[in-house]
Amino acid sequence: MRQFMEQVRRTRALRAAAEQELAEVYAALEEAEAACSPKVLAAALLGPRESAVLSVSVQRHLGAALPEVSFAAPTLVRLPYGCAQTDAALDRAFLRLAALLPQLLQLAQSEQRLHGMAREIESARRRVNALEYIVIPETKAAIRRITMKLEEHERGNVVRLMKVKELVLADAVRRRRDMQNL
Repeated sequence: MRQFMEQVRRTRALRAAAEQELAEVYAALEEAEAACSPKVLAAALLGPRESAVLSVSVQRHLGAALPEVSFAAPTLVRLPYGCAQTDAALDRAFLRLAALLPQLLQLAQSEQRLHGMAREIESARRRVNALEYIVIPETKAAIRRITMKLEEHERGNVVRLMKVKELVLADAVRRRRDMQNL
């Protein structure tokens, strides 16, 4: 739980920073939309794109399969559109978004780790509840039944031993009487 709560705090901090950056990107994009015509803006954003390498691996942590993302982004040398008809606000929005991409991927990874840990905690809680409310009471009841049966058998053995002792004593008394009569 301590690791889960620590992950929650990290994820909240990442989310707050990403939301703030995204708000600034959207503000710059709105400014670019106001300065450029929709056709020019659409044409600028339909230009060639850079590619990035994203690799995802799975790590096991506390019994949960958690994603580990590594991101290799190319350095942005030039914007994927011409600057003649676009506004500088679009450049700012594009560059900020490119810089924000690793942070967004880290946030996604953190949230996936959080969901995986939450599923594992819920699963552990179900197992604990099953133990606490089903397995342990059934085991205690079985122990009580076995103890009662063993005590009952012990009482039966004591009664049998007393009966045998009584028969042996009665036989010894009868033999003594027979010996005295002879």
